[in-house]
Amino acid sequence: MKEGLFITVEGGEGAGKTSVLHYIEARLRQEGHKVMRTREPGGIDISEQIRAVILDVAHTKMDARTEALLYAAARRQHLVEKVIPALQAGTIVLCDRFIDSSLVYQGYARGIGFKEVKAINEFAIEGYMPDITLYFDVEPEVGLARIEADRNRELNRLDQENLRFHQEVRAGYQLVLDQFPERIRRIDANRAIEHVQEEALRQVKAFLDAQMIK
Repeated sequence: MKEGLFITVEGGEGAGKTSVLHYIEARLRQEGHKVMRTREPGGIDISEQIRAVILDVAHTKMDARTEALLYAAARRQHLVEKVIPALQAGTIVLCDRFIDSSLVYQGYARGIGFKEVKAINEFAIEGYMPDITLYFDVEPEVGLARIEADRNRELNRLDQENLRFHQEVRAGYQLVLDQFPERIRRIDANRAIEHVQEEALRQVKAFLDAQMIK
């Protein structure tokens, strides 16, 4: 039985979601909340090893379906080993990416299909969907420029994709947003990071307050 809250963040490359997640974690801890921050793919040893395979810049021959299956495998292990126990302990779990990334990147941008990728992931997650998802919407050109300027950022195979691919990712996120409007909150991530952080925190706190009322 899930007792905590599962909050995920999504967005294209260079959207700033990881930095914002650190900010939200710190603010929630200051207010006395029990919080765990994690990421996908990764978060635990097995999934981090799968992440290294998926994102290795040398693996340019990786088939799209292979990629989708690896993401689902990493997600499954991360969920059962780390996320579910934390939720059962009443923790607020903040996760950098989850199922929406697979729907968008592999299902839409890679052309596998939403239905096919959703089926793979439904098998993997067994109903553990996020309670709320923050989607950081950024123009692909803006996001890629940020990546180019950030020398400390982890470079991965997705960074090598052309602009058209990242435009497809953004279009895919819009479709997911249209499909799950009750769960996903869009945040304009083209703005300065300070504005994005504050809006994201406001959205999270409003959601937490609503849960308290219930």
